[in-house]
Amino acid sequence: MIPLLILGLLIQNPGAHGYELLALMEKRHYKYIVNFTKGSFYYNLQQLEEKGWIEQIQEKPSTSRHETRNFKITESGMAEFEKLMVKYGTKSEYVNLQFYGALLFADEYDKNKLLELVQSQIDQTKARIALLDEYLLSTPELPGTINYFRRMNENSHSHHLVNLEWFEQLKADIEGPVE
Repeated sequence: MIPLLILGLLIQNPGAHGYELLALMEKRHYKYIVNFTKGSFYYNLQQLEEKGWIEQIQEKPSTSRHETRNFKITESGMAEFEKLMVKYGTKSEYVNLQFYGALLFADEYDKNKLLELVQSQIDQTKARIALLDEYLLSTPELPGTINYFRRMNENSHSHHLVNLEWFEQLKADIEGPVE
């Protein structure tokens, strides 16, 4: 998935250097789409260059002391972008939370510690919802256009709201009836 993100960003931002692309991925919260680190990003950038899907371009000399490597997507990179769009655009996956694995053994775990785990999930979900709220409030839908990233975030927001409700009900069930 990281190669698709890098290629797509280079189509949108020809001549960008690696740091710019990484900053865009972080700013746009692409971590909700795929887990990546700075290391995995630069590894994928290097792999794309070695495969000839992106190439370094000459930019005007910089006044900065640091040399930047600016990139553009190649013709074969465009072909790969097309393949990756089909690959990921036709995939449908189950929504799996790693938490489900822990929940399989809830009966064998201390009830109070389990409640702490559920509360942690509630807190994390609320934090994600807050970030999504912030993004959605600051990014209005423009008439006559489709902002696909906004639509993805609206969908993610809906999923998180459902998850929050589920976690809160789970917590109430574990706590049991109030006496």
